[in-house]
Amino acid sequence: MPDEAVEQALRALRHRERTARQVDAHLAARGFGEQDREAAIEALARTGLVDDGRFAASRAAALASKGASDALIRHDLDAAGVDRETVDGALAALEDEPTRARRVVERRGASPRTVRYLVAKGFPVDLASAVVAESTVDALR
Repeated sequence: MPDEAVEQALRALRHRERTARQVDAHLAARGFGEQDREAAIEALARTGLVDDGRFAASRAAALASKGASDALIRHDLDAAGVDRETVDGALAALEDEPTRARRVVERRGASPRTVRYLVAKGFPVDLASAVVAESTVDALR
């Protein structure tokens, strides 16, 4: 049965990377017992096919490139089952939030609509407003 669990886990990993918790949930939904799930995840982790650190770094970078804030990235990684320390490491490797917010403003323009967009992406209202205001002042110079 452990070999079947590994095969099922490999199928789950075929199209996208997953965390250990996501693989565990996938296997549990297919009726595998706790022991088989743990053995399969351990085997895949040993071979590097399941790596929460790699998942977190990759996912954080992808979300940041789409204009996500640290809060939104943290929420996404927490939901995927990544532990706090790994999430903190992934966030530390990214550009800081003000720089990412400025990139969004450069792309979308300085407007109230952009402030709302940034807030929807998880940026604090004061940061979103300040970055848009800063861009507006720079444009007037």
